[in-house]
Amino acid sequence: MHVHILGICGTFMGGLAQLLQAMGHRVTGADAQVYPPMSDQLRDAGIELIEGWDPQQLHPEPDLVVIGNALSRGNPAVEAVLNRGLPYVSGPELLAREVLKDRWVLAVSGTHGKTTTASMLAWILEQAGMGPGYLIGGVPQGLGRSARLGETPFFVIEADEYDSAFFDKRSKFVHYHPRTLVINNIEFDHADIFDDLAAIQRQFHHLIRTVPGEGRIIVPAEDPVVEETLAMGCWTPVERIGRPGDLHARCLAEDGSHFLLQQGERTLGEVHWGLLGRHNVANALAAVAAARHAGVPVATAAEALSSFPGVKRRLELVGEVKGIRVYDDFAHHPTAIATTLEGLRRRVGDRPIVAVLEPRSNTMRMGVHRDRLAAALAEADEVVALQDPAQDWSLAEALAPLGPRARVFPSVEAILDHLVATLRPGEQVLIMSNGGFGGIHRRLLEALDGGA
Repeated sequence: MHVHILGICGTFMGGLAQLLQAMGHRVTGADAQVYPPMSDQLRDAGIELIEGWDPQQLHPEPDLVVIGNALSRGNPAVEAVLNRGLPYVSGPELLAREVLKDRWVLAVSGTHGKTTTASMLAWILEQAGMGPGYLIGGVPQGLGRSARLGETPFFVIEADEYDSAFFDKRSKFVHYHPRTLVINNIEFDHADIFDDLAAIQRQFHHLIRTVPGEGRIIVPAEDPVVEETLAMGCWTPVERIGRPGDLHARCLAEDGSHFLLQQGERTLGEVHWGLLGRHNVANALAAVAAARHAGVPVATAAEALSSFPGVKRRLELVGEVKGIRVYDDFAHHPTAIATTLEGLRRRVGDRPIVAVLEPRSNTMRMGVHRDRLAAALAEADEVVALQDPAQDWSLAEALAPLGPRARVFPSVEAILDHLVATLRPGEQVLIMSNGGFGGIHRRLLEALDGGA
């Protein structure tokens, strides 16, 4: 079957393309901008890429067109698909139909921690010899790519609550029908498609309704929003984690780099790893619980996590020049910003942290979280932020509670000039964005290296 994917360079659609190619389908695709790293992965897989939306890309006609959720009516390729009556489908629906059917799906959902937890879970299953397939919205460093078909029934999926397509407004994860479901947390996000937290909870409720009675749902103990969502109706055993009587972690290091996995008073495993932050300990706990449901002993999971190399763009140390360390993180929601800063702070102690922020997500651009930004950044010694001229709210006003610690700049170039002029040895630079941020990470390291 020839499958043509519109919007192929996103992590989900690019991963789906690689899975379909591995199944023997002919896969081609297009995007507005064909950009790395996904474009490199796709070309390495032998997938033909087209830049732009010229309807000519649909000649000769593919057997099926997959339409990404970033595309809508008015797009020339979409209009051609509809006018010519070509068969089309959303990515999540096709994934469920072609890849997930008859698999033991382990889905990791929640506002925060999906990518990291799913990567940990896939790593644990891989190290346990279970040969899982997976599709993750990031690149697990030890696994090398964002998607793999796998050799066994087990399949790990990062389960996103964003909608599926312009013609399918259900959340992606409703399609996946997991046997093992992790819900890390539920907060308000994606204000471009959800009106409020209750709207998001309804989608999670729809997801919960799809988990079989012989499956398992894993949630953090005593999370009121998650509990409220479960109370809407649940037909599956729920495992709560994090309380002393349940599976929980006992930290032996303040920065979360060393902890015990315990059930009640009994120690089941020990993890000593290179990741930072209590939030990653919580992610690990969820991954261990999900792996245990699939048959992996806690001790085996703990041993695997001790060698877990992390995920790109999750507190990733991208370089050090002249005693200045530069970290990259995907954080773009106040909760994620705060937990990322807390994790770094626990590792570096009183060494100065310079937080560099691009409020790029749709929700951030709409200003939904602007009143929470200053508090989320409070752990930083200095905050440097990029003001998007298209925003109709002032980032400087939002960060005013931080006083002189916060500086707002109109361009990446101005931020770079400021950082190169002011950074000193021993400072830790934490760059946070869910986009490329104008290549600021590489440019900053190069500028610092060439400055002496």
